[in-house]
Amino acid sequence: MSTLSEELRAARQAALAGGAVLSRYWEQRTFTVASKGRDNPVTSADLEANHAIAAVLRSGFPQYGWLSEETADNRDRLEHDRVWIVDPLDGTKEFIQGVAEFCVSIGLADCGVPVLGVIYHPARGELYWAAHEEGCFLAERRVTVTKTASLREATVLASRSETKRGEWLKYGEQLKSVPVGSVAYKLARVAAGFADATFTCWPKNEWDVAAGAALVEAAGGRVTTLDGRPLRFNRKDVKISGMIASNGLLHGQLRDLIARHRRADDRI
Repeated sequence: MSTLSEELRAARQAALAGGAVLSRYWEQRTFTVASKGRDNPVTSADLEANHAIAAVLRSGFPQYGWLSEETADNRDRLEHDRVWIVDPLDGTKEFIQGVAEFCVSIGLADCGVPVLGVIYHPARGELYWAAHEEGCFLAERRVTVTKTASLREATVLASRSETKRGEWLKYGEQLKSVPVGSVAYKLARVAAGFADATFTCWPKNEWDVAAGAALVEAAGGRVTTLDGRPLRFNRKDVKISGMIASNGLLHGQLRDLIARHRRADDRI
């Protein structure tokens, strides 16, 4: 069995390899775009980055399970305790639109618990990484979540698409929201202390969240479902119904705020 330090080294290598692919397509703007369904585009950059990441991780750890957005799901992963959970290009819509808010996201779950995360933003050269009980880092600098304790003083990262649909207007008097693309990148920014929290009431996939959850928790924060339960990964159904990630101090306030608005929405 490999040690977590070996896995972390491989995950960082894989993230940089995937990021090199994305950088080339980002600079040249030569990628092709197809659709996997409604509002779910995929580019040649996603697919090539996925191949580059898999070449490192699947060859280095053939005994581990594999779950990636751009690989057909194989339920054999459910038989493994340790599973790589990968999004080779989180923020595909931003990537297509020329918005520099996208990243490579690589997480490792052990018996459902996220124990390692690497998120790489190639356009900005930002490499976030964390491993269980080793802390969270941006490049070689250790980072932690903020100490903001009041929701009214907090900066909360919001989904760009949710913001465009007007879904964050109802929170306007309770907090300051800033739209940012890519779920994984928002989580990395919270872990590094650049924002206080992020949340979504819309379903996300495990590959959107796994790496970022490892980062936030290693940085001293908290990531849960909307009702406060810990997130678990490598499940049969890879959909997560919603998520809150915070510095921990704001978690209860966010849960209460979201619950109030959900009850109000149900009455409409």
